[in-house]
Amino acid sequence: MKKRLKELAALVGGTVVGDDEVEISGVAAIEVAQAGEITFIASPKYLPKLGETNASAVIVSKEITPSPKPLLCVNNPYLAFAKILTLFSQKPYQPKGIDPNAWISPTARLGQEITIYPFVSIGDRCWIGDRVTLYPGVFVGEDSSIGEESVLYPNVSIYPGTVVGKRVILHSGVVVGADGFGYVKEGKKNVKIPQMGKVEIEDDVEIGANTTIDRATLGKTIIRRGVKIDNLVQVAHNVVIGEDSIIVAQVGIAGSTKIGSNVTLAGQVGVADHIEIGNNVMVGGQSGVGHDLAANQGYSGSPTLPHRNYLRATTVFPKLPEMRKTLIEIEKRLKKIEETLSSEGKEK
Repeated sequence: MKKRLKELAALVGGTVVGDDEVEISGVAAIEVAQAGEITFIASPKYLPKLGETNASAVIVSKEITPSPKPLLCVNNPYLAFAKILTLFSQKPYQPKGIDPNAWISPTARLGQEITIYPFVSIGDRCWIGDRVTLYPGVFVGEDSSIGEESVLYPNVSIYPGTVVGKRVILHSGVVVGADGFGYVKEGKKNVKIPQMGKVEIEDDVEIGANTTIDRATLGKTIIRRGVKIDNLVQVAHNVVIGEDSIIVAQVGIAGSTKIGSNVTLAGQVGVADHIEIGNNVMVGGQSGVGHDLAANQGYSGSPTLPHRNYLRATTVFPKLPEMRKTLIEIEKRLKKIEETLSSEGKEK
């Protein structure tokens, strides 16, 4: 595939400085890009490489001054790079049909142009939409549905009654619909609470490898449209994650927590049960969320604090031993002053 630079500019809403007829056939990093390829500069620290790269064109922010290289000037170079990389990396979908080593229930309904690899298992009364791809070892439990153009990579497990939307990507080892972790004590004995609910994953969701999403005790665990979840994340029963949220690796979200839209939970964040997190919240890595978080703010720390308060607190932490020593000395001096005042009062 080849695209002229002006065609790429139209794709990403940018403007060209220099030759807009130059042909682009690929995308590469600035250090290794060759003639015919386009690269990008997202940070000013890489500007010195602008004159060194062999790329035929460079994606830059609109503030960058002209250079000998044709420039594609945009508001967000990294976003433009992602769109152009998607254009050059995507291949037309070619259905491969159903492998004879797959097991499909006679009561399952299958869409058109699907690809089902060996050792896939599809249970009773399932519905598989058009142009779905199921890689080897995928298990789809009874009464589940998978929307059109979704891709389930090897060894994904979909428990019964799960709803997966359109254009969903589930990476290897994802488990959707396992029992929520619900027990009640009877003396010292742990009595299991039946998990009778379901999981619903809406359209355009991507879930990373070995992430687990538990079914609800009653009702639904819901992952809303456009959510992106990294590898090794635990989402417990009855959790709701709002649209376009980003959940980074090793996050753990306890039961019945409600997360708003466009929320970002950085790596290793832990969220307690029955918490509500407002829209547009950002939580820093390794934070512990033990209370509700108001919308449109950033938080960090364990327990979480508004991010600016957390930064102030972190500047105090290293000084605590010195401050403790100072307080002890002040206490001693106060004690001496009190003793002196007390003795003078008795003499009078």
